[in-house]
Amino acid sequence: MLKTFVRQARADDLELLEAIENEADALFATVFSIDGWRPAPSYSKPSQQNGFILVASDRPGSDAIGFAHVLEVRGSGHLEQLSVRPSAAHRGHGRALVEAVKSESRLRGRKRVTLRTFADVPWNAPFYLSCGFIERDPDSGFFRDLLVTEQQRGLGYGRRVQMNFDLTDELPR
Repeated sequence: MLKTFVRQARADDLELLEAIENEADALFATVFSIDGWRPAPSYSKPSQQNGFILVASDRPGSDAIGFAHVLEVRGSGHLEQLSVRPSAAHRGHGRALVEAVKSESRLRGRKRVTLRTFADVPWNAPFYLSCGFIERDPDSGFFRDLLVTEQQRGLGYGRRVQMNFDLTDELPR
């Protein structure tokens, strides 16, 4: 496994995030046998007032090859998006980002990290299970509202699940 360098996103990283997400999301078109996937949002003015973005690179000071966008919602860090360029996949960068999200969320006083993901896509729920997340029923209005949002955004191609990682059960490393 190669070394991954994770840091808070800077202004000059933001223009890369949309392209990284589009490259990563293109893999879903193949999995679901569709012609294309919805384009990523622009991160030029991200809604970071209630969250944060971490970026990963394979060398200090190099361009981002992946990122995690986290919203802070009701005592949780909600992993809204995790994307790694396919050319950099399977090298531990996604896992490093997930671990950094857990650490940063804990530092910010969050009790858990949550996410919604495809249940049967190998780099989705099975990956997060291997990172210690467990499947949960949507347990608040925010998470139930995500179900509606997912349908509106065209994410109805496969079964989706909510997953949680309880930060109060794990001691910092």
